[in-house]
Amino acid sequence: MCQHQPPCPTADSADREAAQPVAHHPEQGWSLLCNGVLLFEDTGELLPDGKIIDPHRPPGTRHVTTAA
Repeated sequence: MCQHQPPCPTADSADREAAQPVAHHPEQGWSLLCNGVLLFEDTGELLPDGKIIDPHRPPGTRHVTTAA
């Protein structure tokens, strides 16, 4: 699928999120990477084989709202 040189990481590699986006829809919260991975803004992923990767944000990135 990927035509980049050097080729982007495959969908089954650990660094699959480093692949180049071929479609980017920030208003909808997702990007399609050239390796076929759908990457969501919450860091969840849908792999080309249908496998779901749960969101994996680093600890401490949760948004906290406080009243002023």
